Amino acid sequence: MRIPPRITRIGAAGALASALLMGGGAAVAATPTVATPQSATAYTASAYAAPVHAAPVHVNAVGDICYSKLPSQAHDTLDLIEKGGPYPYPQDGTVFDNREGILPQQSSGYYHEFTVVTPGSPDRGARRIVAGEKTNEDYYTADHYESFDLVDRSC
Repeated sequence: MRIPPRITRIGAAGALASALLMGGGAAVAATPTVATPQSATAYTASAYAAPVHAAPVHVNAVGDICYSKLPSQAHDTLDLIEKGGPYPYPQDGTVFDNREGILPQQSSGYYHEFTVVTPGSPDRGARRIVAGEKTNEDYYTADHYESFDLVDRSC
């Protein structure tokens, strides 16, 4: 299982330096600093780091869950996916963009989402199966994409 890469923060000074090195202007909030003599100034690698990307930063990793531990409604959804439908909601089978950045990064259209029915919920609820293109590459989320568990069919 591949874990998404971590993005480090470079701070305001690093963002300013990056913007200036890239030839653009930068809007950085001013922070009061104490002036230091030039000889005492330490230059760190972070001042020369690449610009921060707009992608969200998550510390969650993909976990795993035994097939036998899934709720029965998730079993129903996985069965429907294998059969190719019909699905209970029109959104089922649509492309999942992985905007949260928790699942392994893949090209657009690689992942598709499917509703796991939540008894008593007035709407689709928060539970989903996100299926990758590989056989048995199914991820379960009970909290609407805040975390994912790869379904382990061997237990």
